[in-house]
Amino acid sequence: MKRIGLLTSGGDCQGLNTALRGVAKALYEACDELELHGFQDGYRGLMLDDARLMQPADFSGILTVGGTILGTSRQPFKQVRDPLDPDKPDGPDKLAGMLATIAKRKLDALVILGGNGTHKTAHLLSEAGVPVVTLPKTIDNDLCGTDITFGFQSAVNIATAVVDGIHTTATSHGRVFIIELMGNKAGHLTLHAGMAGGADVILIPEIPYRMAAVTAALEKRQQQHKRFSIIVIAEGALSDKEAALSRKEQKASRMNWRYPSVAYQLAHDLEKSMGQEIRVTVPGHFQRGGQPCPYDRVLATMLGTAAADLIVRNRFGCMVGLRDGQTVPVPLAEVAGKRRQVALDSSLIRSGRALGIAFGDEED
Repeated sequence: MKRIGLLTSGGDCQGLNTALRGVAKALYEACDELELHGFQDGYRGLMLDDARLMQPADFSGILTVGGTILGTSRQPFKQVRDPLDPDKPDGPDKLAGMLATIAKRKLDALVILGGNGTHKTAHLLSEAGVPVVTLPKTIDNDLCGTDITFGFQSAVNIATAVVDGIHTTATSHGRVFIIELMGNKAGHLTLHAGMAGGADVILIPEIPYRMAAVTAALEKRQQQHKRFSIIVIAEGALSDKEAALSRKEQKASRMNWRYPSVAYQLAHDLEKSMGQEIRVTVPGHFQRGGQPCPYDRVLATMLGTAAADLIVRNRFGCMVGLRDGQTVPVPLAEVAGKRRQVALDSSLIRSGRALGIAFGDEED
């Protein structure tokens, strides 16, 4: 009898159910006797032993369903050594709670689907002796060890549709629009959606922007008698002045903002420097919702079945990544605590510059 735990942690995204389906169906095919323990709401369920025995029927009809049938939650890695029960400060910590659940249920392996924070905790569990296999889930596409994460392409499709939609109203009214996209501290989503949607200015965390350069790009379009301009900005984008600050100083600076996010702050600064109205669109969590696109369905299925194969072969302590079109096991030590940023010399950025797209760091 093999007993396998499953959990999804961190922010949700498209393809989680698809990946769970891939893991489960492949394990049912490979194992004569199998128990799948589905933990509710991520690491919280593992800490509190909140789980249910899954049945084959649970994984039917979920290939195209967004979200996660197991639920998810955020459990910050920096709090994993906090007391499991806040009212008992001398009691076991959260990590001990997870280890106790794994021992109680006699799990032979734990499959964890998540992004950066999730992988730090997964690595900690692996170092504690838990047989762990992980899958790379995030719309941010910022995990090391894989060329792409599932959820990313679906989010790109949605974000691009937003940019496409703004084009028509921006053209009609002759306005400047700022569209703020997700991505945490990496610019992959904003770069791809901006390129696909024909944005005029793309601002990402990896390239701190200067207000003078952004203003110059907009004024150049006005001089060329362009009726509108579209700026896409990543939620983690930084001005050159912010980039010069420490992380603590950056956080303190943003706490004093009058505006809810970077897009509104940029709009305020541009209105002041250019004397014209700027409109802002923030699609927010809409980018993480809905059905996974066909690409993500295929990718998540490939990664899920590869994870099942690793379990059958008793190979643990790794994430299943995709490299050059092939699924590969990547040691968790190469993934945990690391972020894959947009390379400044990437072909996509070079292509954008060749088209005349402004990235906020150069003035003509």
